Amino acid sequence: MQKSLNTGTSTRTRQITVIGMLSAISIMLGMTGLGFIPIPPVKATIMHIPVIIGAILEGPIVGASVGLIFGVFSMVQAITAPTPLSFIFMNPVVAVIPRVLIGIVSYYIYKGISGKNKSLGTAVAAGVGSLTNTAGVLGLIYLIYLEPYAKTLGISVSAAKKGILVVGATNGIPEAIISIIITMAVATAVKKISRR
Repeated sequence: MQKSLNTGTSTRTRQITVIGMLSAISIMLGMTGLGFIPIPPVKATIMHIPVIIGAILEGPIVGASVGLIFGVFSMVQAITAPTPLSFIFMNPVVAVIPRVLIGIVSYYIYKGISGKNKSLGTAVAAGVGSLTNTAGVLGLIYLIYLEPYAKTLGISVSAAKKGILVVGATNGIPEAIISIIITMAVATAVKKISRR
């Protein structure tokens, strides 16, 4: 019984440590600007990668927790360093929910595939997790803010619809590829170290 309690405490401590470490990396990427690639009128991001790594290595609670911190940071950044489109990310539905889902989706994709092939599971989870962020954020912009988005950019609603699709492709595909490369490298390295 004592051994079981110690194991549970050790696991929780490790998970809290991983959440703190990956959240700090995500925030550092955001604060330094290293986590954003400007592609007007939006910024492509690699800040979702720590969320995916946390989910694959430690499970959906860790992934969702890092995603929550990423989402809250997006809201804080929208308030403290506003751009013309920052009003969108002041809404927690847009800023937080897709980021939490990154961790949950990535974990279950990984779990579903990794039993047969861990490398394939990691790659697919990283790609789908990244696309969850892109589709979630852009989909919510489309559903909630299409008209204000168009007005802010000075374009028609139909042009805004097309623009969101273009942004989804031009941001989403490169983000997914980068996510796969970095996640596979980090997850493989961490698993090798943890086996020692």
